[in-house]
Amino acid sequence: MRISTASRALALAAPALFATSLAAPARAADAWPTHVIKFVVPFTAGGANDLVARAAADAVGKRLGQTVVIENRPGAGGVVGADYVAKAKPDGYTFLVGAVGTVTNSLIRTKMPYAPDDLIPVSLVAVSPSVIVASPSLPVNNLKELVEYSKKQGAAGANFATAGSGSTPHFVEEMLKEKGAVLTVVPYKSGSESITAVIGGQVAATSEASVVVLPNIKAGKLKALGATWDKRMSAAPNIPTTAEQGMPEVRIGHWAGIFAPKGTDPAILKKMNAEMSAAMQTQETRDRLIPNGIEPAGGSQESFVAFIKSERERLGRIAKAANMTAD
Repeated sequence: MRISTASRALALAAPALFATSLAAPARAADAWPTHVIKFVVPFTAGGANDLVARAAADAVGKRLGQTVVIENRPGAGGVVGADYVAKAKPDGYTFLVGAVGTVTNSLIRTKMPYAPDDLIPVSLVAVSPSVIVASPSLPVNNLKELVEYSKKQGAAGANFATAGSGSTPHFVEEMLKEKGAVLTVVPYKSGSESITAVIGGQVAATSEASVVVLPNIKAGKLKALGATWDKRMSAAPNIPTTAEQGMPEVRIGHWAGIFAPKGTDPAILKKMNAEMSAAMQTQETRDRLIPNGIEPAGGSQESFVAFIKSERERLGRIAKAANMTAD
């Protein structure tokens, strides 16, 4: 059988065409980014997540040689912003600066507009440890004393303020109950309202992000009983961790992490992770965050994926046991 000259030429060219098609995505990732990148913050401006996002955007933008802008899309405990990113074009130019709610929302809400795996973990950015605090007048100085105090307050125990069902303080309250504390949840609309209630003596204690409580602790308006992360804060090294007090299970942080829409080029995600990890360890970034009680993080994409999986399993058990549901 004769093979035409045209067919022979096409057969010879096919391997080269195939190799070129494989190389194209790699070249696209190498060129990325070519224009402005958007970081979506699922909360209002001025909060801990927003503060971290802006520091991260400035730092990683310098390393990438491209502007990174912040877009605040608050609502539904972070669901609105997360849903926007989950449905965004997976081209490497839209990322979510997610928080604990990125994990817990699907645990406490019966209906979600997106699936958990629609958002791909890229990099842990920073952690603002949660600090368990009480009024200075409360006769307790550590977590063991808080547990004992709560047991002496009758059947209802001590009042513990939260920022609503499924909030980080709510998880802390449930973790403390598993360690023997007798507590009654008093839900408020925000962490700032909870802090005001503790300072005013309306409730015994609460737990909030270090960036929120440290100014009040330093001013003597709040008493720190323990920090809920695995190491002491650089900004407040005198506050012992829950693990140091024999309660390692009482562990949660107001962390911020970068997520991308499913389908984003893995090479772009790897590059963003590497540049973000390096950016968060620059002295400029550390000087910007650490005084506020925020610990810059980083690490590989694989370690962040494992962290999210572990948190989903760990917090899922607590949410189920406490019958947590969204307000």
